[in-house]
Amino acid sequence: MRTVTVGANDAGQRLDKFLTKFLKTCPQSMIYKCLRKKRIKLNGKKAEGNVKLAEGDVLDMYINDEFFGEVVSDTSFIKVKPDLNIIYEDENIMLIDKKVGMIVHEDDSEKFNTLISHIKAYLYQKGEYNPQDEQSFAPALCNRIDRNTGGIVIAAKNAAALRAINEKIKSREIKKYYLCMVQGHVKPESGTLVAYLQKNESQNRVYLSDTPKDGYKKCVTKYKTVGATALASYLEIDLITGRTHQIRAQMAHIGHPLAGDGKYGTNEFNKKVGLKYQALYSYKTEFAFTDDNILSYLNGKSFEVDKQNIPWYKK
Repeated sequence: MRTVTVGANDAGQRLDKFLTKFLKTCPQSMIYKCLRKKRIKLNGKKAEGNVKLAEGDVLDMYINDEFFGEVVSDTSFIKVKPDLNIIYEDENIMLIDKKVGMIVHEDDSEKFNTLISHIKAYLYQKGEYNPQDEQSFAPALCNRIDRNTGGIVIAAKNAAALRAINEKIKSREIKKYYLCMVQGHVKPESGTLVAYLQKNESQNRVYLSDTPKDGYKKCVTKYKTVGATALASYLEIDLITGRTHQIRAQMAHIGHPLAGDGKYGTNEFNKKVGLKYQALYSYKTEFAFTDDNILSYLNGKSFEVDKQNIPWYKK
């Protein structure tokens, strides 16, 4: 038998979700069976999997030791020397201007030098995060951007903030604006693009259609021209939907691919502007909440990167 007291970062989530993360080697079917048979009790009583946990709740788990195993916390980030351009930080969240070329999470090519590792190392050194003190939570990113796209990424420092941010992103109460440089001069200078997008996983690219098709998802992008050169236009982008490669694919679809885009753009133009990665930057984030929440103090606030950090952007 093992007893666990629910901490602040475990509170607010469903009991079954917590158990799935805590009992990593226990099949989900067995977790539900243990709940039915009262081999997992909440505050000494039988509990349903959908009950929400509160800080201070006590879980008694009468299950085989093998399903607990040893909690092995990932501490590899401790070796990282934090290198972050922090735009904003409080006790709940961080807004970081991610560098072009850095990945947000580890993949097959990079296990160590990731944005989330830098964030964990930074918070660890500040004394705000220690994996040994947590049962199921770690600081997390609320949005992701591609390796070769720079700009604002939101990180949650606790579970309550993570849930709030994820909910508000889904309901579009947190707006993200992008800057991009595209080939040629877009006409009209502002407008709304509507298309239908299908993702091809094996090719890691998407295909667009002007009309609805089976397996295609609607994508909507607002744009306005904010500057131009002889060869290109600078656009501000407001993503109404958030599909894979949406901006890159939609701009290419109307004949104005992003500068430097090797997947959807043209090599000839990319060579002229001297870019080897797409000219796309998540440059501004706005908070526009419609109700009270843990982050209400951010309502009405807007945060923007220093445009001098965007190497291809010129006023």
